[in-house]
Amino acid sequence: MTASTANAQRFREFKMPDVGEGLTEAEILKWYVQPGDTVTDGQVVCEVETAKAAVELPIPYTGVVHELRFGEGVTVDVGTAIIAVDTDPGAGPAEAPAAAEAPQEAVAEEEAEPQGRQAVLVGYGAAPSSTKRRARKPQPGVPAQPEPAKAALQAELNGRTAPAAPATPVAPAVQPAPAAPAGSAVPAVGRPLAKPPVRKLAKDLGIDLATILPTGPDGIITREDVHAAATSAAPAEAPGPVAVAAAESGTVDTAARERRVPVKGVRKATAQAMVASAFTAPHVTEFITVDVTRTMKLVQELKQDPDMAGLRVNPLLLVAKAFLVALKRHPEANAAWDEANQEIVHKDYVNLGIAAATPRGLIVPNIKDAGVKTLPQLAAELGDLVATAREGKTSPAAMAGGTVTITNVGVFGVDTGTPILNPGESAILAFGAVKLQPWVHKGAVKARQVTTLALSFDHRLIDGELGSKLLADVAAILERPKRLITWG
Repeated sequence: MTASTANAQRFREFKMPDVGEGLTEAEILKWYVQPGDTVTDGQVVCEVETAKAAVELPIPYTGVVHELRFGEGVTVDVGTAIIAVDTDPGAGPAEAPAAAEAPQEAVAEEEAEPQGRQAVLVGYGAAPSSTKRRARKPQPGVPAQPEPAKAALQAELNGRTAPAAPATPVAPAVQPAPAAPAGSAVPAVGRPLAKPPVRKLAKDLGIDLATILPTGPDGIITREDVHAAATSAAPAEAPGPVAVAAAESGTVDTAARERRVPVKGVRKATAQAMVASAFTAPHVTEFITVDVTRTMKLVQELKQDPDMAGLRVNPLLLVAKAFLVALKRHPEANAAWDEANQEIVHKDYVNLGIAAATPRGLIVPNIKDAGVKTLPQLAAELGDLVATAREGKTSPAAMAGGTVTITNVGVFGVDTGTPILNPGESAILAFGAVKLQPWVHKGAVKARQVTTLALSFDHRLIDGELGSKLLADVAAILERPKRLITWG
């Protein structure tokens, strides 16, 4: 056995697994261990967020953590090693795993194979660019920069992290000139180096970049340099830089008052799913306003029922039950469109999705075989589903296979909406806020508890007549909840 083979067997790498259905990447949310910590087989070492949910990952080895390959907040491709474990720490010092042995060789391979973004020790290298640029002519009196330095500088200006360059002999550095006060004139040699947002800021503030002494790496002018120059150039009694710019040019820099959040995880998956659904399934939405006073009274009675003790009873529970009974009366509405085979798939089961707003975004876990569950069983599963979603612990399996969905917009005080179908489902019911409104009841106008329901459905599967009957039945049950018995 060679030394390298023994080293590979001793240092075991744990790769990012596919924790969902064909997921390609996941973001590391939190590490529960650090280098030097002892771990055992099956111990949870980190929490990752996929496009569907947050999942804790157990390590399949016992030993001592040798290295964490990625930090928190980094998105890693499935199949990429994220942690190395020394499975025989008592054997004494040994060479580091291959991924950490020769970073220069790894960089050399990356430069030799520039196709795509290559995984490196921490994060990813610079994204490849298809833009061809002409070589810039050297300015008189300015020494030419080495190629690696140019690449690093260009990557920085493009807003990316440049890959590490191979170690090369470094010529004696030229001593920089004494620093000039901020905002003082500096003789410009060539075009000043600054990122596009910084150039725009300088233009808005009326500052000539050639007069600014750069403090950033490789002589790059930073946003702070521009603000410092604007402050020193303005009179002491004058307003701040933004006010001066607004008074002189009528423009205000808004970049400092904007925040950019990367689209990833659940938010990214939700956006992709909603766009795909909205532009794939022809949506139709119908509305109905209904008196739910009797249903609200039944909710209060069920809260006192011994069979419902310890369970969460609310209007959503009875709306869910009404939707399930209506689907039982119109089973052809519970279907899916198979585009590849040009078939309509009728389903003899109902996996009822419940749209849940979480800190990480909207998710839609579903209750499996909800149509055959009793009211106490439905209440128990609904409570568990909501609690798990709020904790961010919903598994990908819990969100797979839904057939129809309910979204409770009423909890936000909203009357109704036009919900977008969850991809692959046939219908989604929006339950609006329940409010006291004047209503004709038994020939007289009285204050009654009223809500509005909205049903969006895939018009390829459900025509207007079927969709109308389905929605009307849901409303009829909520108006007279005893129909849960007579129709159920």
